[in-house]
Amino acid sequence: MLSDRQDSTVALDRLNESPTMAAAAAVVYKQPHFHPTAEPVLDHVIQYHTHAVAPNQCCSAVTQRISAPISAVWSIVRRFDNPQAYKNFVKSCQVVIGNGGVGTVREVHVISGLPAVSSRERLEILDDERHVISFRVVGGDHRLANYRSVTTLHAAADGDTETVVVESYVVDVPPGNTKEETCVFVDTIVKCNLHSLSRIACQNHNEV
Repeated sequence: MLSDRQDSTVALDRLNESPTMAAAAAVVYKQPHFHPTAEPVLDHVIQYHTHAVAPNQCCSAVTQRISAPISAVWSIVRRFDNPQAYKNFVKSCQVVIGNGGVGTVREVHVISGLPAVSSRERLEILDDERHVISFRVVGGDHRLANYRSVTTLHAAADGDTETVVVESYVVDVPPGNTKEETCVFVDTIVKCNLHSLSRIACQNHNEV
């Protein structure tokens, strides 16, 4: 659920393996809840944030309004090979398969202090026309098993000089933790990333 939760740190236990076949059979398709105070999300955008959610998973979304045009924001977000450009928790990134298009796999190493060391991620969607990017975690040493993220950009409803970014995700809930705790933990990271994106995109745009 997208909310104005206070930032907090949750010590996540290591996750189990992927859902069993029985659990997979109970998968339902859900859209994350958008808080009433969040930026308006257009109907054609919401469709990209519909996730297949298993019983042991949670789904959430975060929005961020940025005072820069889509072109300025998208030029940063679309660089699957350079997430550290705005994601402060990423220490380094190396493309291990592909050339930046769909199917490309990257190896991300995170800064110390987080309950993770590395993450192997596959690019699932890269749509330059509709401004949609999605990736899925396929391996690594971390605690966000079966994580899938979708990020979309669209012009703010009151003009095309500002951009609304929506980032949603689905991820396994660790044993011993609740869905609420898991969402608070991941939402905090996503919010930090989007705040950083806003600052950098605005700075780059103003320098042009």
